[in-house]
Amino acid sequence: MIYEYKFYSTLPSEAKLIRTEVFVEEQGFKNEFDESDNLCLHLVLFENGIPAAAGRIFTPENGVCTIGRIAVRKDFRGNKLGAEAVRLLEEKARELGAERTALSAQCRVTGFYEKLGYKTSGEVYNDEFCPHIHMEKNL
Repeated sequence: MIYEYKFYSTLPSEAKLIRTEVFVEEQGFKNEFDESDNLCLHLVLFENGIPAAAGRIFTPENGVCTIGRIAVRKDFRGNKLGAEAVRLLEEKARELGAERTALSAQCRVTGFYEKLGYKTSGEVYNDEFCPHIHMEKNL
């Protein structure tokens, strides 16, 4: 697998494409894009020049960077691009001075994040129709 990645200060069309395919078309979310997209850095991973995975990160608040919208297009799954996106966002969090990262995980994928060192906290809550839980990791 040959991939490249790039961070953007505004939501790039490549990230919008990936998130639309994964969260809107596949999973049925209606409110995928929000004002928060204007407040964070966006990551896109490209496999052989094709947009394959995306995520976003907010600047640190009280030493914590929130990451989210981790998405991998269907044709690129199984290549560990989701884990790589999280790793790159954690690296960016460290560069920004964060001590921890936090995220809102869909409950069905908490195992993915636990393998990457995240721990759940708090109660399960719904984001639109989908159960989520808060997770954090010390960097």
